[in-house]
Amino acid sequence: MSTIMPLLVLDQTCEQVLAWINGKLTDANFRLVKTFDLHVARQAHPNCLCPQHGTDDCNCQMIVVLVYGHQGDPATLVIHGQEGRAWLSLAIPVNGHSNQHLEVAIRRILMPHRTDVPAPIEVTHETHATV
Repeated sequence: MSTIMPLLVLDQTCEQVLAWINGKLTDANFRLVKTFDLHVARQAHPNCLCPQHGTDDCNCQMIVVLVYGHQGDPATLVIHGQEGRAWLSLAIPVNGHSNQHLEVAIRRILMPHRTDVPAPIEVTHETHATV
């Protein structure tokens, strides 16, 4: 089990974000391994309706990537997106056995101006008065 720590919200598709993080992290001598792709997984279930869109024609995507440093356990990045927007997060094991040095290095590479805290996520929702 993991806790998801949000890093960035980007106005790009998951595939564009994957290409960006792949370039940034491989340039820094990290190795990436894609371990899950929702579009590939959905091919085995053609009649499965999307819970977000209610149809089998959806553009939701989730990609899970393991990032290997020079030593130790990999870090797990999760890219989740739809409608041309993607959320990039680190998955942190709840047992506390994460590679914190690698996670800090990843945050510094992907968020060079925000090395101490994860990027904030702007959550907007409507409020309605109740009577």
